[in-house]
Amino acid sequence: MGLRGALLDVAPLRSSPAFRRLWIGQGLSGFGSQMTLVGVMFQVWQETRSTAWTGAVGLAQAIPLVVLGLFAGSLVDRVDRRMCYLVTTGGQAACSLLLALQGLLGGLPTVGVLALVAAQSCFAAGGAPASRTFIPHLLPEHQLAAGLVLRRIAFQGSMLLGPALGGLIAGRFGVGSCYLIDALSFAAAFYGAFGLPRLSPGGEPARPGLRGVADGLAFLVRTPVIRGALLTDLAATVLSMPISLFPLVNAERFGGDPRTLGLFLTALAVGGVAASLLSGTFARLPRPGLVMLGGSATWGAALALFGLTPSPWVGLALLALAGAADTVAVVSRSTIVLTQTPGDLLGRVSAAEQIVGQAGPDIGNMRGGLLADATSGAVALVTGGLLCICAVALVGATTPGLRRSSAVPPQLRQQQQPA
Repeated sequence: MGLRGALLDVAPLRSSPAFRRLWIGQGLSGFGSQMTLVGVMFQVWQETRSTAWTGAVGLAQAIPLVVLGLFAGSLVDRVDRRMCYLVTTGGQAACSLLLALQGLLGGLPTVGVLALVAAQSCFAAGGAPASRTFIPHLLPEHQLAAGLVLRRIAFQGSMLLGPALGGLIAGRFGVGSCYLIDALSFAAAFYGAFGLPRLSPGGEPARPGLRGVADGLAFLVRTPVIRGALLTDLAATVLSMPISLFPLVNAERFGGDPRTLGLFLTALAVGGVAASLLSGTFARLPRPGLVMLGGSATWGAALALFGLTPSPWVGLALLALAGAADTVAVVSRSTIVLTQTPGDLLGRVSAAEQIVGQAGPDIGNMRGGLLADATSGAVALVTGGLLCICAVALVGATTPGLRRSSAVPPQLRQQQQPA
């Protein structure tokens, strides 16, 4: 493979103006969201000085996603997905504005801040599955993996700059300024959404209520490749997510300065961006399931070593390695989901992927915070990383179809087989 083949493929940005606008809008909005993440973590830490409470930030995000996610995915499979995305984006913007008001006019108690975080997550439970269904409508089949990498690099780019700038602004102007910038950044998300065409689910609309949810769950149960992909991600996130431990590590190694708190998330993003820029090395491989298993195991190993190293700079390098491994695993997982799921089920399966991809880390952050309170940050990191490696190995060993899965959708493979 030549150097050009190893680099990021930007063809989707050239071929689809709608995808390009959506990519720009979501990237800028994600930048503001990362600033809010730092602001909330810092505000809760300042008020409580407890990793259990910083872990509760993740729980406030996770509960709405778990409770509402599959119902929201069923709704996405019944209505105009563009309109659903616009409404839920408006709700998230309103919650960011309320966070900004409480931060600028006088901080709410910690429980009130968590309530606003939970309310925002309720809207995200519907908006994120709708957003995940856009790429197959906007890009041809052969550009799906490249589109997913571009989406991932926009997210990692916002992680690279957002937390660092959020820490600087929180330290100088207060957390309210972080929240206000986030609220204003939703204008970019609306810019991207208004450029989309009407996006109906197509095929048979989802049945309402529990019946539609049951149809989506039945598909997951009978499709071991997708089930294995989601279980692998759960193994990585629930068992070894480190973000709730960052304030504690920052206090131990950097003196608790808010300007350096963002460096940990930034280090993860540096690795993720580097992996995205070299995405040709893995996005074009024919076995995304095997690639995902390797990336998830590397994530666990890097975090276990991060818990052992006494050097903060070596620790940042290990976080960068973890960020690169995470990007490889996430892009491979999303490729499997998009290529193996029928269009009329994509909202519900995307909702399940969202629960795994977002609620899993939130639950993992809560687990890590509680364990660190009972033991230490190093114990939480090392045991989590080792458990992750063992769980990923178990999923890979018991799901041979995941190891052998192809990036080509089943219906296309059938068409390519000789008569």
